[in-house]
Formats: sequence, C-alpha cells, structure tokens
Amino acid sequence: MTKISFAPRGDRAFVETGDTLALRFDDRGLIPVVTTCATTGRVLMQAWMNAEAVERTIESGEAHYYSRSRNELWHKGATSGEFQVVHDFRVDCDQDSLWLVVEQKGGKCCHVGYPGCFYRSIPVGQPVVAGVPVKVALDEK
Repeated sequence: MTKISFAPRGDRAFVETGDTLALRFDDRGLIPVVTTCATTGRVLMQAWMNAEAVERTIESGEAHYYSRSRNELWHKGATSGEFQVVHDFRVDCDQDSLWLVVEQKGGKCCHVGYPGCFYRSIPVGQPVVAGVPVKVALDEK
C-alpha cells in the first residue's frame, strides 16, 4: 500500500500554477513518463508510472515504473543491472505527464541492447507509397 497522497485536482489554476503535486492518472491508474539522459539530453525511453512507482522513485532516487505487459511494479535495473539514478523529476503544466532526467548506469537503457529505446529513425520529407512499408534507419548499438 502506498503512503503518498496527491492534492485534489481542484480548479485549473491550482493544477497549473500550484506548488502541490496533483497528478492526473488515466483510468488504469497510470501516467506517462519520458526519461532522458542527464549528460546527453537524449530521450532514453517512454514508460508508465502508477502512484507506487512515483512514491518509490521519490523515496529511493532511482527510477521505478509500472510494466503494463507484466502488470507489475518495475525497478529499472533490478534484473538487468541497468539502474537509473534520478537527477531531476518533473511534472508538466497539466500534471498529466512526467519527465525523469537520469544517469543511466550500465550504458544500455533498452532491453534489446541499445543505449536508448528510440533507436529507429523514421524518414521525413519523402513520399509515402501505398502498400510499401516505410524503412527506418537503426542506430548503432
């Protein structure tokens, strides 16, 4: 059971300019979080948190997420050794999205071996041809 409590969402001005955490979780009790590297600024991953993940991240200083596929709390690095030490934890103006700035321990954030999960580059400024899959460029591992 979590002990963290959030302020009631109240009026819009309170949510947008107040100094109290009043997160808006979706109907599954989740909120999206984007995680970036503290040294490079690179986007490492996008994931989800529930109230317990928020609480554990605040208390431990290491990233905790909620795995939708496994339906469980997930301490990043607990099994892989690829821990994320939190340098900054932010909430957006509507308090419905989070941003973690982390030091990625081990160098590989993505479970398939890349430094970040956004390792595919989608081409832009090119015609899209019906029935032909778009080819993406892969970063180096």
